[in-house]
Amino acid sequence: MPADQQPLPSVWARPRKEREQPALSQKHIVAEAIRLLDEEGIDALSMRRLGSRLGAGATSLYRHVANKDELFELAVDEVYGEVTLPEIGDPAGWRGTVTKIAHELRAAFLRHPWIAAKLGETGLAYLGPNVLRRSELMLALFESAGFALAEADRAVHTVTAYVLGVAATEAAWVSMVARSGQSEQEWAERLWPAAERAVQDYPRLRARYAEQRAGHISDDNEDAFEYGLQRVLDGLESRLRATG
Repeated sequence: MPADQQPLPSVWARPRKEREQPALSQKHIVAEAIRLLDEEGIDALSMRRLGSRLGAGATSLYRHVANKDELFELAVDEVYGEVTLPEIGDPAGWRGTVTKIAHELRAAFLRHPWIAAKLGETGLAYLGPNVLRRSELMLALFESAGFALAEADRAVHTVTAYVLGVAATEAAWVSMVARSGQSEQEWAERLWPAAERAVQDYPRLRARYAEQRAGHISDDNEDAFEYGLQRVLDGLESRLRATG
């Protein structure tokens, strides 16, 4: 079969088949896969392991999900479904609405830290209904604020890239802490001596580390995320004024 006629390797690109298996639905499979990923991480997920948790053989799972890549696509879209999508109100309040969505998306990624490692490997995950609903709402939001559709699309990508970039780093930290079996503060206290020794010859870094050690990591991360997000929105607002 010619390459351009090959079916696309994505759960969103093939026709859905309805099957009468109420005890083992696709939704049930995805929910259990997310629980497994949250509890034990990416390396723990296999169709055999998941089937065991569901009390079913791997063959039964393949009736609903073609392979593990499709399972990840479904899981990613389910996480995006946790993001509350507000109504678009006064166009003048677009920054506040974008800020709310960005914080909700970050929170969803931190609840499921495995997702940051998979977003670049999930094929056509961006065709999932929850991802599409979020993208459509954000496009409408930026368009209502005054951006042309093409530029609204770039604005959405800019904000999303910022959230994903920051959340990926934070998620890596969350996963490392989880593997340690300690609290975030306990793990940080173990790391501080080595970190402080490493920056002894770098006065600005040394000063920043000293300041950060006096605070709480989660609070500092939240403040840093909000600072960067607002600077991104400053740039978009400036662009809007220049083209308005």
